[in-house]
Amino acid sequence: MALRHMLMMLALFGVMSAQAATVRVLQVDGVIGPASADFILQGLEDVGEVEAVVIALDTPGGLDTSMRQIIKAILASPVPVITYVSPEGARAASAGTFILYASHLAAMTPATNLGAASPVAVGMPGGTKPSPKPGDPAPDSADPADKADGLTPSLGGDTLARKATNDATAYIRSLAELRGRNVDFAEKAVREAASLSAEAALREGVIDVIAADVPDLLKQIDGREVTLPGGKRALQTAGAAIDTQLPDWRHQALAVLANPQLALVLMMIGFYGLFVEFTSPGFGVPGVAGAICLLLAMYAFQMLPINWAGVGLVALGLVLMTAEVFLPSFGVLGIGGIAAMVLGGLFLIDKEAPGFAVSLPFIVGTAVAAAGLIFLAGTLFLKSRGRPLASGAGQLLGRVGEVTAIDGAEAWAHVDGEQWQVRSAQPLSAGQRIRITAIDGLVLSVEPIDSGSLS
Repeated sequence: MALRHMLMMLALFGVMSAQAATVRVLQVDGVIGPASADFILQGLEDVGEVEAVVIALDTPGGLDTSMRQIIKAILASPVPVITYVSPEGARAASAGTFILYASHLAAMTPATNLGAASPVAVGMPGGTKPSPKPGDPAPDSADPADKADGLTPSLGGDTLARKATNDATAYIRSLAELRGRNVDFAEKAVREAASLSAEAALREGVIDVIAADVPDLLKQIDGREVTLPGGKRALQTAGAAIDTQLPDWRHQALAVLANPQLALVLMMIGFYGLFVEFTSPGFGVPGVAGAICLLLAMYAFQMLPINWAGVGLVALGLVLMTAEVFLPSFGVLGIGGIAAMVLGGLFLIDKEAPGFAVSLPFIVGTAVAAAGLIFLAGTLFLKSRGRPLASGAGQLLGRVGEVTAIDGAEAWAHVDGEQWQVRSAQPLSAGQRIRITAIDGLVLSVEPIDSGSLS
C-alpha cells in the first residue's frame, strides 16, 4: 500500500512538473529594425525556467544589422528558439527568412510564405536581378565577374551589389548547413528572390512543422531533439503554459523613432526651434523644444544605418537657406540649400529596407517646406528689427500728460495711464497740460503747454 501511494505521488509530481513548463511567445509584427531586435534580445534573456521561446513572426524584412543581432542571440540561446510564421496570411520575407533558417526549429501557419531575401542597396530600386536561365544570353552590360557570379547587374555590374549578394548567400548557406535545412532554396531566396508557401516549404525541407496555432505547434514539436550550445535537448512542450509577450511602450516608441523620415523632420524642427530662439531670445519654448527634437533626431540616426555625409548635407542645406535671409545672394544660397538638403536626403540611408526608405517626393517636399518656413521667419524677423520702439522710456519723449498733484516742491503727472514725478523750470498747477522734454531716471522733465499748442 505504501509503495502504491509513493508511485502515485511520483506520478502526480511528474504531471505537475510537466504542467509547470512554460513556453515564451514573442509576437513580432512589422519590419525588423532596432526596436524589434531589442524586443527579441530582451525576450531571450532570463530564460532559466522557460522550456522554449517561440518567435511568432510576420515581417516584410528589415535592416541587416538588426537581423544579425537577432541571429547571434538565437545561436547563443541556452533554450530552443522556434520561429513560427503566423497568423494566416503572414510572411517571413527577406530578413525574416534568415531568422527562420537560424532558429532551432522552423514552423509556419497554413497560407503563409517565406523567401525573397535578396539584398537591396540604395540607388538600386530593383536590387540584383535573378540569375539568367540556362541558355539565355547574358546582357551586353554584364562584366565577366557578374557572369561568373550568376548575377545580372542592375546598374552595369555594380561591384557593391555583387559583394552584398555573395555575402548574404554565404551567410544563409551557413545557417542552412548548421540547421540541416534546404541549402539550394536558401541560395535561390537570396540570388533569385525565390519564395515558397508553407506547404512547399515543408515539402522542400525548409521548415519542420505546419501548425494551425501555438498550442498545435507545441503539441507537434513535443519530444523533438535540438542542439544547443550546451548539448542536445529533447523538447517537452505538450501542455506547456504559454506566456505571450507583446512589445511594450518603450519598444513601440523605439519603433516610431527608428524611422528616417521622422528623424529628418525632427532634425528640421530642432533647427527651426534653435533658429527662432537665437533670433528672438527670451521666449525659451522654441529653444527647449528645438533642443529636444534635435537630440531625438540624433538618437534616431544612431539607431539606423545612416550615412553621416547625408546628415551633413541636410544640415548644410538648412544653414544655407537661413543665410539666404540675412545675406544678399540673390537666391544663390537658398537654391544651394535646397539642393544640398535633397542630396542629403537621398544619401541619408546606407541600405534600403522595407519601412526604412526615404522617398524622393518626401525629401523634395520637406526641403521646399523648410525653405518656405525659414524665409518666412527670417523676413518677419528682419521687418521687426526695422520698426521703431513701441514701448519703453524712450517712447515718452514728446508725449502729453496732465498734472495731477502738487506736493510742495514735487509735482506728479498722469502720462499714458501711468503716474510719474515731473519737474519744470516753470510753475505748474494741478490739471495743467504738460509735454515731456527729457527723462532723468524716474523723473520726467516737462514744459507746460496751453490748449492751443496741443496736437
